[in-house]
Amino acid sequence: MRRSQLFIKTRKQTPADEEARGAQLLIRAGFIHKEMAGVYSYLPLGMMVIDNIKQIVREEVDGIGGQEMLLSTLQHPHIWKSTDRWDDDKVDVWFKAALGEDSQVGFGWSHEEPMARIMTQFINSYKDLPVYAYQFQNKLRKEVRPKSGLLRAREFIMKDLYSFCRDEEEHNKYYETVASAYMKIYQRLGIGDITYRTFASGGPFSRFSHEFQTICDVGEDTIYYHEDDGLAINKEVLSDEVLADLGVKREGLVEKKAVEVGNIFTFGSRYSEPLGLFYTDEKGVQQPVFMGSYGVGVSRIMGLLAELLADDKGLVWPAVVAPAQVYLIRIGAGGELEKAADNLYGQLTKAGIGVIYDDRDERVGEMFADADLTGLPVRVVISDKTLKNQSCELKLRSSDSSQEIPLTSVSESLVKTLHD
Repeated sequence: MRRSQLFIKTRKQTPADEEARGAQLLIRAGFIHKEMAGVYSYLPLGMMVIDNIKQIVREEVDGIGGQEMLLSTLQHPHIWKSTDRWDDDKVDVWFKAALGEDSQVGFGWSHEEPMARIMTQFINSYKDLPVYAYQFQNKLRKEVRPKSGLLRAREFIMKDLYSFCRDEEEHNKYYETVASAYMKIYQRLGIGDITYRTFASGGPFSRFSHEFQTICDVGEDTIYYHEDDGLAINKEVLSDEVLADLGVKREGLVEKKAVEVGNIFTFGSRYSEPLGLFYTDEKGVQQPVFMGSYGVGVSRIMGLLAELLADDKGLVWPAVVAPAQVYLIRIGAGGELEKAADNLYGQLTKAGIGVIYDDRDERVGEMFADADLTGLPVRVVISDKTLKNQSCELKLRSSDSSQEIPLTSVSESLVKTLHD
C-alpha cells in the first residue's frame, strides 16, 4: 500500500462534533467517517481493522463448530409478532419503515427469530442436532442518546451466533465451550487480562446470562470483580441474594467501569415453540429445540482498542488487528534512495509483512506525525543518511527509542519483533 495511492487523509484538528476520544482519533487518522450521531462509515484502513477482528472471531467460532451465514437486514413483522417482539412497547429499539400503504418492514436489531425460522426448514429429527450458525452483520438499533463513538452506536457490526440443541444438558455444554472460545478471542486481541466473564441478568429466560466486560474508564457499565478468582458481577444484578448464591463476599469485590464486548444467553424454547421449531427425539416424541445466542461486538472492540491503547500522539494498534504492521517512510526522493526504498517495500511485502509505504514528497515531521497517528506497530525510516550505512531505522510505536538495522536483515528482524 503506497501512501500516495491510498485512500486516506489525516486531520490535525479534533472533530468538533465528536466527544469520544477513541472516535476522534479514528476520524483524524482516516479510519472512519462520521455520518451522523451514532452512525459511522468505515474507510479502507478502518475496514482492514474490522476484517482483522472478524478473522480472529471467525477462527475461534469455526473452531467450535460454527457455520457462517448472512441473514437479511429487512425483517417481516409476522415472525416478530409471533414472539411478541414487534410492538414498540415491548421492544423500543426498532427502526421501521412503511412498505406500501398497509405494511411495514423492520431493520434487524437481532436475529433469533429469523434464524429459528430458517432452522424449521432444516431441523426435523434429533439426528439434525446440534446446529451452530452465526453471521457478521450490521445491526440497527434506535439508541436515543448514542455516545462514546463506536462504543454505543445506532448502527454497528456484530457477530451473532445461535445454538440449536436437543436439550438443556447439550446446550449447557456448548454454552461453556463458547465462553472458553470468547476468552481466547479476547486474549488474541490483547485484552484478555482485563476482560471478565460477568454475571448479568438472564431476563425472563434464565436466572443469569453472562457478559464479557473489559475494564475501561470510559465504560458505561459498572462491574464488581474478585481479583483472586476472576469472578465478576454486573452492578445491575448485585445483591446479597446473588452474592450468597455465588458464594462471594462483598468485601472481596472491586468496583470498576467496563465496556461490554460480548454476551451469551440461554433461551430454551422461548423462540422455538412460537415459531414451530421442533424435532422428533429417539422415542418418536416431538420436542422443542433448545436455543442459545452469543454476541461479540466487532466494531465496539475496534472503538475500545482505540480508547484503551492510544497515547497523546495517536492510535497504538496491536499487530493482530493493525491495518498493516509497518509504516515505511522514505525521506527524500530519486536515485539510489528511491530504488533502495522500493526494494525494501518489495522485500517486506514478499515476506508477508503488511506495509504502508509513505512515498510522498512531504515534510519529515508530517510523515512522522502521520505514522504516530495511524498507530501501526513499527515505523521504518530509510534516508540518504541510513543508506550510506546500508541500513534503516526501526522504531516500535510503543517505544521512544529506535535502532539501526542492516537492509539485508530487515524482514528477519521484523518477523522476530512482531512475534515477540
